[in-house]
Amino acid sequence: MSEVQLQPVATPTPDEIVEFAVTYLQAGDAELRERLDALPAPVYLTDAEGWVTWYNQACVDFAGRRPTPGEDRWCVTWRLYTECGTPLPHEECPMAVAIRQGKPVRGVVAVAERPDGSRVLFTPFPTPAVDADGRVVGAVNLLIDITDSRQAEMLRAQALRCRRLAQSVTDTRTVSTLTLMAQEYEEQASALSA
Repeated sequence: MSEVQLQPVATPTPDEIVEFAVTYLQAGDAELRERLDALPAPVYLTDAEGWVTWYNQACVDFAGRRPTPGEDRWCVTWRLYTECGTPLPHEECPMAVAIRQGKPVRGVVAVAERPDGSRVLFTPFPTPAVDADGRVVGAVNLLIDITDSRQAEMLRAQALRCRRLAQSVTDTRTVSTLTLMAQEYEEQASALSA
């Protein structure tokens, strides 16, 4: 496997972070672990059965709880939901699927609920680590919070609806109100994107 170098100047992509963590999981190098600890993104590791073996501080901040290695399985979150709000049992979460299938899972969005009741929309990057014989020896997961970006998308869509509606009416007071609403939505979206 090629060695992945995380450059301090450039922001690594999610796949670069995951590849780096898989390298750590396979090699067990203490220096690599220190670099994973320092990442601002939530990253955690599991064994081949999905039991959490390690996590960084960003995971604690993300999940709103401190996972317990050997007790938490598949995920570091307290509760999970689909994007539609349906409960998602941990044994059916993307990490469980990735380990069972022996391949990365991408393109999923889920909702994590913290013990305090707050929720965060995120995209996971669960990736199994395999040995030379192709057997899963563990897995890595990177959790990307997309709450603000999704909210910004919704605000921009609302602004567009206001502008379209403003074009379809002739009353100047209504046009003015809709235009101001669109501007407010756009400003809120920009603030979330910053």
